[in-house]
This record gives sequence, structure tokens and C-alpha cells, in this order.
Amino acid sequence: MLGYLVAEGQGEADRLLFSVAEQLQAEGWPLAGAVQSNSEAAPAHKCDMDLHVLSMKEVVRISQNLGAFSKGCRLDPAALETAVGMAEAALAKSPWLCIVNKFGKSEIDGKGFRPLIGEALVQDIPVLTSVSRGNIAAFQAFAEGMGEEIAADLASILAWCKAAQA
Repeated sequence: MLGYLVAEGQGEADRLLFSVAEQLQAEGWPLAGAVQSNSEAAPAHKCDMDLHVLSMKEVVRISQNLGAFSKGCRLDPAALETAVGMAEAALAKSPWLCIVNKFGKSEIDGKGFRPLIGEALVQDIPVLTSVSRGNIAAFQAFAEGMGEEIAADLASILAWCKAAQA
């Protein structure tokens, strides 16, 4: 099973997936993957992006400071790949669910968490992710009809997770 949500508002999908992971871990679920938190910064600076690797207590900063006037992508590809490697190790422990913070540009390009998503699905581990409205077509091409959209609210997402695990 491959569930995804499309949340409106900057950082809303990150907050929802982080809450889902916290709730499921509190219930004792073994999880794979990573969720993102964003640290607020001064108005002239962009927030910092951190990935929390769910199978361990590791946090990997995936943003890089490119300066106040930069317009380019702040994603640190090496840091992202580090987090992916950490998350992949958890698949060997038979997690009940794999949560991936987003299916974004890296995944569209065949990098980032895309191989982890594929491997989890091959192992029959349900995967939950978020997709921005602009990336839905690329995600659906990747998912080949397997993706199931979930309402972007905590109760609906948790209900999907529990149904996927059952």
C-alpha cells in the first residue's frame, strides 16, 4: 500500500507526518523512514530543514545555508543521502510502516527516498508520504496506480495507517 497526502500551507504536510510518527511510535509501532521538522528563522533567512530518522534517534540537517539573497535549492543532497541510508537499514527489522517526508524533486529524479519507497513496497511494508500539488503527476507516474490519496488530517491519516497494517 502506498498512501499519500496533499496538504495546503507551507510546512503543513511536514507537521502532519511528524505528528503521525509521534503517535504511532507512542503506540509501539516499529517504523522506517524519516519525517521533517523545520526550525523557524529570522524573517530574512529561510528555515532549517531536519530529517528525523524514525528507526533511530538521529536527526540529519538537510538544508544548507546559501546566504540571504540566494534563490537556489537549499537541499543538501549529501545529507539527504545520509538520511536515506540510515532509514534503509530499518527495512531489515520488519517495520509496520515506512514514512517518507515527501515525494519531491529528488524522488522525481530517481534519487532521495525513491529507492527506499520501492524496496519497502517490494517487502509489503506500507508507505506513507506527502506530495505537493505540483508533483502529483510525477508521483502518479511513479506509483503506477498504487497511490491512494488520504485526506490531510491527522485522524484520516492514522486510520489509513492502521488499515494498511491490519
